[in-house]
Amino acid sequence: MRKSLSHYDPAGRIRMVDVSAKPATQRQASASARVKMSLRALRAVKRNPKGNPLEIARIAGISAAKHTAELIPLCHPLLLSHIDVQAHFGKNGVELSATVSSTGATGVEMEALMAVTVAALTVYDMCKAIDRGIEITDIKLLKKSGGKSGTYHAS
Repeated sequence: MRKSLSHYDPAGRIRMVDVSAKPATQRQASASARVKMSLRALRAVKRNPKGNPLEIARIAGISAAKHTAELIPLCHPLLLSHIDVQAHFGKNGVELSATVSSTGATGVEMEALMAVTVAALTVYDMCKAIDRGIEITDIKLLKKSGGKSGTYHAS
């Protein structure tokens, strides 16, 4: 079977994929991102006297996953059954991961990617006063399961 870009019709026009004939299956996707920052910014964010700033990043990621179809024009609105976003301090910044689950006719890769991306942007927003050179890197799909294309694991 030859793969093609599914968001284009035979005439090359943009289209939303029709998933109405696809069976509902259990689907899950995981993604990750990294926020690199200066040691000064990392120390400041770790010592925040007002609480753990990574919690707001987690909540932002959860909210983002739920709003993916509003921001990515051809994504289907999905009933998500679970969203888990994790944020941890690493050696050079913050490590983010998200796992999203649903039972439906289309996958949840975009929701997992949206979760880590918005969580990373939230970390940036909270630390930019100290370090404008923060880098958001390594946004990637780690794995997905369910649906006709089966399981994918990043190498």
